[in-house]
Amino acid sequence: MPRLLIVHHTPSPAMQELFEAVVEGANDPELDGVEVVRRPALGTTVTDVLEADGFILGTPANIGYISGALKHFFDTIYYPCLDATRGRPFGAYVHGNLGTEGAVKAVRDITTGLKWRPVVETVCLTGAPDGDARERCRELGATVAATLL
Repeated sequence: MPRLLIVHHTPSPAMQELFEAVVEGANDPELDGVEVVRRPALGTTVTDVLEADGFILGTPANIGYISGALKHFFDTIYYPCLDATRGRPFGAYVHGNLGTEGAVKAVRDITTGLKWRPVVETVCLTGAPDGDARERCRELGATVAATLL
């Protein structure tokens, strides 16, 4: 069974709402046959990444960059997973109180280095999540999961 790994840093109610919407989309009943694994960024291991067939990354934008937790995740898995995960699909969501551009660029640059394949546009949000943001996150989760079938 293909495995989708959701790596997230969820330090706020807004990030929690987006995370829950992503998980809901990834677990859509029409996508039966995908195992969805959720891991906090600080607890995700090289083995978690090597055992996954695709990824969703969730991070707040902190002072114009990805969270330290997601940066730690990438620092931990980058070289051990570089060749083995090449070409795997991924999607991402980013929330910030100000701009998200730097965080989105960081995710794009690091995943480009890993040679992961984006399969959906990154969901970017500033301010409180609304119904549209939650729906975009549900679609993100469902889209990445569907690529694994």
